[in-house]
Amino acid sequence: MPAVNIRLRWPDGHESTSYSPSTSIFDYLEAGRSYPLPEFLQRATQGLNAAAERVKQVRGFYCSSAMDSLDGLRLLAQRFDQAQACVQVVHMQQQGAGQVHNRSFGEI
Repeated sequence: MPAVNIRLRWPDGHESTSYSPSTSIFDYLEAGRSYPLPEFLQRATQGLNAAAERVKQVRGFYCSSAMDSLDGLRLLAQRFDQAQACVQVVHMQQQGAGQVHNRSFGEI
């Protein structure tokens, strides 16, 4: 099942890489686009939940990595003023199974 690596730039310039176990994340986030932080978190939540559901449809179980990624994004987001901050989706790259890179927590 193809997965997606997502490169993000946070309001302080810090970049992190997150992981989606399904290409369904492309329905929620767009490379090159910046989102206000509350909207980004909403889209990431919807997209990663959809990705976990897709894995369940295909494999018969949820992907805990999707929820780990979401937890990492929420943790990073706590560092910023929700009303003023934007997150940029720098790059999204589809990878084959077993070729993913997950550094969603970065330097916290």
